[in-house]
Amino acid sequence: MTGFGRSSGQIQSCLFTVEMKSVNHRFLDIHIKMPKQLLSIEDKIKKLISTYISRGRIEVYINLEGELQSSKTIHIDWGLLDQYTESLQQIKKRFSINDDLSLNHILSLGEGMEIREEALSSDEVEDELIQLAEVAVKQLADMRKVEGEQLALDINKRLDLLAEINADLQNMAPLVVDQYRERISKRVFEFVSGKIDETRILTEVALFADKVDISEEIIRIHSHVHQFKQTLQTKEPVGRKLDFIVQELNREANTIGSKANDGAIAKNVVELKSIIEKLKEQVQNIE
Repeated sequence: MTGFGRSSGQIQSCLFTVEMKSVNHRFLDIHIKMPKQLLSIEDKIKKLISTYISRGRIEVYINLEGELQSSKTIHIDWGLLDQYTESLQQIKKRFSINDDLSLNHILSLGEGMEIREEALSSDEVEDELIQLAEVAVKQLADMRKVEGEQLALDINKRLDLLAEINADLQNMAPLVVDQYRERISKRVFEFVSGKIDETRILTEVALFADKVDISEEIIRIHSHVHQFKQTLQTKEPVGRKLDFIVQELNREANTIGSKANDGAIAKNVVELKSIIEKLKEQVQNIE
């Protein structure tokens, strides 16, 4: 499901802003973009999000503004500079160079001195930033909940329609056998001049009835629809379970389609599969 959350606040001398948005995904996939000095709390933010969200691609953006965006320090490698200086003195002596050794010579070497950006590791910054992230993820979860409620209404309507088509299939199934009995009786009657072997006809009809019997598939579809509706009522994450139920619905529809020996049944199977395909798409939105 889609959603958006945003929060901001002043922490020490910095203005922090946390934004989150979600799109559909089969699993929980969290991506966080933040300044390098905040990377130490990335795992904590991911853990926080996972307590509210269990499915979807979550993109998190954390920005900060202010003079103290990071703590920068100068790091001097004294051992390396000592070696540089000693080597320069040896070079001067060996080649009889009279130039004085200056600070510019040392600084031009570059590697002996560097500016390091330290992570903001204070507990106060971490705690307050986690609070901002929680405000944003709650907004995100609330928006997803509203969308989920609307989605559930639409899904239930489609499930009711699917149940109606399944009931029609249940009524049609015996008619297929009756029609086959009439056709085969008529053909036999035409070929044997009115003398009909009832036993042979009954055997042929029984074999045909067994071949085209869709009663088990109809019963299972009815059960799957009931399970689907029950699952929608639970408070825990149900997306993956509904994925499985939709797969089973599609399996039963395909089986009925392969057994169908009747135009009307085939037409209903097409409608059945169309609804199941839509359910499959919608289930991807459900946490």
